[in-house]
Amino acid sequence: MNLFMRLLIILLFASLSSVGQKLKKADKVMIANLQAHIAYLSDDKLEGRRAGTNGEKLASEYISNEFKKAGLEPKGEKGWLQPFEIYDGKQINASTLLFINDQELKLTEEYFPFVFCPDASLTAAASPAVKEQGVPWFNDLKDIIEENKDNPHFDLTAAIKTIAGKAHEKGATALFVYNSSGIADNLQFDAKDNSRPLVIPVIYLTQKASKQYLTDESATLDIRLKTVISDKKRTGNNVIGIINNGAPTTIIFGAHYDHLGFGEDGNSMLRTGERQIHNGADDNASGTAALIELARLLKLSKNRNNNYVFIAFSGEELGLFGSKYFTEHPTINLQTVNYMVNMDMVGRLNDTSKTITIGGYGTSPAWPAVFSALSKQKYFTAKYDSSGVGPSDHTSFYLKNIPVLFFFTGLHSDYHKPTDDADKINYTGELFVIKYIESLVALTNTKGKLAFQKTREPAMSTAARFNVTLGIMPDYTFAGSGVRVDGVSDGRPAQKAGIQTGDIIVQLGTYDTHNLETYMQALSKFHKGDKTTVKYKRGEEMKEGPVEF
Repeated sequence: MNLFMRLLIILLFASLSSVGQKLKKADKVMIANLQAHIAYLSDDKLEGRRAGTNGEKLASEYISNEFKKAGLEPKGEKGWLQPFEIYDGKQINASTLLFINDQELKLTEEYFPFVFCPDASLTAAASPAVKEQGVPWFNDLKDIIEENKDNPHFDLTAAIKTIAGKAHEKGATALFVYNSSGIADNLQFDAKDNSRPLVIPVIYLTQKASKQYLTDESATLDIRLKTVISDKKRTGNNVIGIINNGAPTTIIFGAHYDHLGFGEDGNSMLRTGERQIHNGADDNASGTAALIELARLLKLSKNRNNNYVFIAFSGEELGLFGSKYFTEHPTINLQTVNYMVNMDMVGRLNDTSKTITIGGYGTSPAWPAVFSALSKQKYFTAKYDSSGVGPSDHTSFYLKNIPVLFFFTGLHSDYHKPTDDADKINYTGELFVIKYIESLVALTNTKGKLAFQKTREPAMSTAARFNVTLGIMPDYTFAGSGVRVDGVSDGRPAQKAGIQTGDIIVQLGTYDTHNLETYMQALSKFHKGDKTTVKYKRGEEMKEGPVEF
């Protein structure tokens, strides 16, 4: 028995001793199961379960096996699994090349194409000093960098796009830029930039290359260039199982099992820059473990007026990728769904306050009576949030007009940090969350299909600092240029401007919004009471509407 297993046993008995004889034998078995699930899913060998990685694969295999042991049937597209693509930005294709005077330049070390380059090929003879039609142009960024060295708002990349646009208008077939100043420009290939390709390729030459080839500006250079920028993708997998009771309605239970990996996607709260595994014991090995144990309980339940579908989602940390994919490509008829229960971070119930937050309270008129009955159970105190929209997978179902519930034991100092480990989970508290949900299912067993009720959605929450919002839910999975709208809040500026679900916002005021980051940057420029316009695409038609924040 290794040290890790000894520590698990010590923690298990410590959690059991806090409740003494109140726990039944079945409860103690469940706590041991939760301990085992979370220990495996948050182990270092899974490397943080980042969506689309081998760690995610190991986790999905574990969940599939546990679903099978619980007696579920597979309900994915490929057995237990439902694969989906994750857009991971742009990449420079291996066929990209640059020769100058028959010498091949080394990618990154001597040159790189900007992400907004079109796919292009050209062969030309050009001189750095000559700017004529039909040939590539060369531009030294030295002057513009030195002029703006003390300007914190200067955007060099935007300036390069402007230079390239003017060069194209005057007949240039490509633009090569370089920096002969002593000021670092920090330019690099930005894989997350979704801006539309320019008409001509734009290439950055490093100081090594510019010193070798551009010292004599009157020299003629034989250039052969090929640029190919492609989408970079990886594949995530939802894990789906079903208990088919032959019922007309189905309850969906969900929990995301992906986490942050080493923080590669920029969503870690660790600010030191270290590369560390984010094990995500509470976020969301805890919810996944609860999902497995709930499946085991409901397989044995006599409450069979609903079918039960259990979905372990991936890609939640990237923007609800897995749940959105399922609701767009369901493996069951969504019209038969009674309601959806989402468990995200249910492993850190505070033993002092014993308070849990339950979101989605307003998504069905049936919920108040159900929770009034549940309040007689003294597991914990429930704090209710009416909205069906929140930072987790239930949002995808609410947007399909399905009643939802979101169970959450609260934020803590280990959130999105490498310190979110299994030894900090309140296993007995999680047991009570599962028993509470089991009781909820029993109370709704004979109620038939619950009515859906739209709620007042809060303003979209992001990490950006801004004082206004358009009132949209963005589609985080959208890989094109612009911000595609997944939902529109009633009475907010977007609705008043005529924006509908599926529209793509391309400009806010004078600011281009070619991705979510630039959209948030644009919002940060406005304040309450400001008026502007928003441009958006609906199909191939460009529209514009007035906005007052």
